Amino acid sequence: MKLSVPVTRRAAAAVAVAAATLLTSGSIAGAAPAPEAVAAAPDLPVANVKAHLTQFQSIATANGGNRAHGRAGYTASLNYVKGKLDAAGFTTTVQSFTSGGRTGYNLIADWPGGDTNKVVMAGSHLDSVTSGAGINDNGSGSAAVLEAALTVARTGYQPTKHLRFAWWGAEELGLVGSRYYVNNLSSANRARISGYLNFDMIGSPNPGYFVYDDDPTIEKTFKDYFAGIGVPTEIETEGDGRSDHAPFKSAGVPVGGLFTGASRTKTAAQATKWGGTSGQAFDRCYHSSCDTTSNINDTALDRNSDALAYAVWELSK
Repeated sequence: MKLSVPVTRRAAAAVAVAAATLLTSGSIAGAAPAPEAVAAAPDLPVANVKAHLTQFQSIATANGGNRAHGRAGYTASLNYVKGKLDAAGFTTTVQSFTSGGRTGYNLIADWPGGDTNKVVMAGSHLDSVTSGAGINDNGSGSAAVLEAALTVARTGYQPTKHLRFAWWGAEELGLVGSRYYVNNLSSANRARISGYLNFDMIGSPNPGYFVYDDDPTIEKTFKDYFAGIGVPTEIETEGDGRSDHAPFKSAGVPVGGLFTGASRTKTAAQATKWGGTSGQAFDRCYHSSCDTTSNINDTALDRNSDALAYAVWELSK
């Protein structure tokens, strides 16, 4: 369990980044700040992330087995996340829209402080399909983003840039909520977003470690983290244009993100690289009723949650 070794993991990442800096700068003085910058990003306890997933599962179970757009399970999920953020001191905004004859909602949470002309956003879709609870898709991303936000508050983090977190509605109907949000931003407010980080399915049971390659700086930030803990990555292709980063990218906002795979099959080479089972889907329960709390790989959830925190801290400092 990561709770027993957070210093070891963080130290390993710090050493790797410091070494890379030394090699490129040829200067010990140039390398010195790197460990300090890495250490500023805390580990997110995977137990906390899983506790949010348990809540999402309970909400789905109590509301027809799903957390889909326009259904009671979605509203209850949004209220759970909003309650946590309000108590932690975030300024929250609920944005409503209509799709398929039902009202949907986005939840936006701003952390007070930082330069509002330079906004770093992290987001995930909160809705499931109607056929299941959607714990990997996308309770996993939603829970990790929530825990990252709560950790910002718990640690009293005050970055140079302004931090904003988002949970999108109706992604499963075609990125409806995130597109509505982006389309309703003024051109000036769109320009103020220096980066949007997307987290959609980060705990797949037969996981791969995929990094979006849309923006070079964001891509490198994630790759640096995984290199620091000795986990190889591949470029994400399965979800290209299929998640909530797409409207931001279309509007000219730099985007990036993480993904552990959906219905594509893990190859033998990938199984050798990452473990797991070749010839099986990364997530055999994708968009199915079996996407429950038992459909999560704890190691993948842990690593990706920590990579999320690392990127938020690194890109907002």
